[in-house]
Amino acid sequence: MSRLITKAGQLDSQRLKVLLLGLGERPHVLAEAKRLKVHIEKHADVVLSDFDCCQDLSSVDADLAIVLGGDGSILRSANQMGHAQIPVLGVNLGKLGFLADLTPEELIQFLPEVCAGKCRVIQHLMFDCSVIRDGQVLHQQLGLNETAVLSGPPFGMLDVDLYVDAELATTYSCDGLIVSTPVGSTAHSLSAGGPILRKNLQAFVILPINPHALTVRPIVDTADRTYEMVVQQPDETSVVVDGRVICQLASNDRVRVVRSKAQFQLVEVSGHGYYRTLREKLQWSGSTRQR
Repeated sequence: MSRLITKAGQLDSQRLKVLLLGLGERPHVLAEAKRLKVHIEKHADVVLSDFDCCQDLSSVDADLAIVLGGDGSILRSANQMGHAQIPVLGVNLGKLGFLADLTPEELIQFLPEVCAGKCRVIQHLMFDCSVIRDGQVLHQQLGLNETAVLSGPPFGMLDVDLYVDAELATTYSCDGLIVSTPVGSTAHSLSAGGPILRKNLQAFVILPINPHALTVRPIVDTADRTYEMVVQQPDETSVVVDGRVICQLASNDRVRVVRSKAQFQLVEVSGHGYYRTLREKLQWSGSTRQR
């Protein structure tokens, strides 16, 4: 377990071990990494840098991961850590940045506080997605945002059976079905009309995409249940986890989503609370009057 969690606010004099991560092919990432590393090493030891997103991070001894880029880079880093998650501090070099909330200059400002344990580490729900055929697990993937079953060519409407704890809940006629975590509720789910859930809630959002019924609404249910999706007649239908295609479905395949033992750990610094992030990223004005 990371010393940032076990001794927050009471760290000893030993320097934190830091991973410096990002997608090097994105603009400005490598240049910013080189510039920021000088400042990071004043307060912590960088034990590994990975800008190809190809290393297995699950066995690396580190206390903190600093991820440069956007939310997509953080999703990749969480996947690389597998079930051995360590706290993540996100630096936004992308567009929106719900998870990557700090600017590079704010990283320089707040890093001494973080290394001294003067921060919060918020635990977030992750899930395990399994694709099951004839009782055998074909694919398994750890995720942070969402699992989506999406229609492919010829892009006809899907009939998707939803089972909750092995009980048939309903059959959706739709373009696809999303099972989202609270972290993912501000991603694909939000764009498709889903609700925003506070990121540390222990719940899933079940959201049909373009349902062919006026009465169909999103469902929010506890994360302690087992959710399964079955497409009755899949035709180029794909399973997508956190934006990455896992596989295409055959008839009677079951896509199972359950709470993972792993938890995503996001560092929150002073002045960067949940509602500030929503207010600034979603441009909530709070008033129609000109300020």
